Amino acid sequence: MSRSIKKLSLQYNQINESNTFSSGDIVEGRVVLEVIKEIKVNSLFVKLTGDAHVSWTEGSGDDETTYSDHERYFKLKQYFIQESLKKDGTVIRSGSHVFPFRFQLPQQNMPPSFKGFRGWVKYVLTVNLSRPWKSTSSTHTELNFVLRNDGTSDHLLQPQSGTQDKKMKLFGSGKMSMNVTAEKTGYMQGETIRVFVDIDNSSSRDVKLKYSLKQQQTFIAGRNTNSGFNYIVKETRDRIPSGEKSKFIVDMTLPHDLTVTFENCRILKVQYELKVYLDVSFASDPEVKFPVVILPAEQQCPPWQGPPGGFQPYPPPQPNLVPYPGELPPPPAGLYPNLYDPTVLPYPGDAAGVYPNPNPHAIQPGFQPAPSAPVYDPNQSTKEFTLNVPY
Repeated sequence: MSRSIKKLSLQYNQINESNTFSSGDIVEGRVVLEVIKEIKVNSLFVKLTGDAHVSWTEGSGDDETTYSDHERYFKLKQYFIQESLKKDGTVIRSGSHVFPFRFQLPQQNMPPSFKGFRGWVKYVLTVNLSRPWKSTSSTHTELNFVLRNDGTSDHLLQPQSGTQDKKMKLFGSGKMSMNVTAEKTGYMQGETIRVFVDIDNSSSRDVKLKYSLKQQQTFIAGRNTNSGFNYIVKETRDRIPSGEKSKFIVDMTLPHDLTVTFENCRILKVQYELKVYLDVSFASDPEVKFPVVILPAEQQCPPWQGPPGGFQPYPPPQPNLVPYPGELPPPPAGLYPNLYDPTVLPYPGDAAGVYPNPNPHAIQPGFQPAPSAPVYDPNQSTKEFTLNVPY
């Protein structure tokens, strides 16, 4: 690193108290470059990218195989100093220099920020400074991208019910039955899941009521899949003695920062399963399973209301604000297509989710973002990320 650069920092303005962004929001801020003495620059730009990536390894030794896949949603770039044919580059004098930038996140059906066992979804701001005969200086920061709460589908408000009976054969006699009802399918972050359980233990064995909420992560690379899970809740309730009937109300309060359900990513999915079961020693456990959809909290990212009255872009869109001329994955019908359809509950058989049209939503070259969200005062809260270059 050259001793001529004292600081290269990247700042963006927060647009809400939770410091989150969603589709259509404006991301604006500034790059600050502080130099001790005059330098020559080939290019200086800031870019905003959205990507998903999965990778895992199976086997060992000669049989070890790595599976991976990548999906890019967009790439927006704004040049402050454009690359040119000048041999010596552009001269920047000593002092502190501020370069404002503005992007609009595409109004597309994109998954939220996520870091899982074998993959991630990231939305990243990066600044790059390139100089003749010098290594590139760069710094970056991630944005917390969330899904908007656009209301709940009627299907997700319907109750779910299931019944399971078990006849004891070995190590006991009689039978037991369990009826389980959940108030609905969709719950917002921080909300409480309430489940009603009615148990008739007409067997000769004592049993225990247990229940869990499991987060299922699915990673997809071509025709290969891998998965992992987290238990959000896993608890045991009272014992139900032989010959007794019991009724329970089970409440499970969801964490406010719980990852929402998403199926709108071709290579990565997050789903949830609620399981209620009876623990029977030395025998298979009767169980009832329901899918659960975790929705974004209303206060985290409300439905988009469009730009405020009189809103005008500043500065106006520049020709050097170039989006990535690549492909967006075709979004399925809604964020949770498989869970809206009761014929494929609780989970679809095809984890890979093949879509008939490979790319009907490709971003075309020449696309120019337009403002579509409130722009906050530059003097309000900002996030700053700095690259300090040693002398």
